[in-house]
Amino acid sequence: MPKIQNDQELREALKALDPERQRLLGARFAQGVASLLGDERVRRAIETGLRADAAPGELEDAYRAAKGYATRTYTDCGKDTDWLAQADHFVAAAVAAALTPEAQLAERQNPAWKAAVQARMAVNCAMMESEEVAQVSEAERQYAVANAFFALG
Repeated sequence: MPKIQNDQELREALKALDPERQRLLGARFAQGVASLLGDERVRRAIETGLRADAAPGELEDAYRAAKGYATRTYTDCGKDTDWLAQADHFVAAAVAAALTPEAQLAERQNPAWKAAVQARMAVNCAMMESEEVAQVSEAERQYAVANAFFALG
């Protein structure tokens, strides 16, 4: 597979993945921004999502934990906000995206891509509080993660 260097190439590569591999890669995208996360249950959900041997029930529980936390931490855009709390929300949303059960996916919806975008939103929010957050762009980090993932086969 050619090296992924932009979003178009990333999206095309993600389309070719089966649902399990989308989950595994989406969980890796979420793992990359886990330092912005404040909830231990969502951290455990990331770990569950990263396991190739995770049982369906474990994945469902992890999805519910991440989705529930993302729902509870949702804040309206445009209001004065705590940017780090908003980043925390987007990390949980990235985890929930990666773990979305296949039966709940809309046609043409790609959980790994949605996880990638939510992770980028988390980093953008965190950058409002600290310029030290993103020394490498999140998109470039994701390209590297995807390239390593595809190199493993």
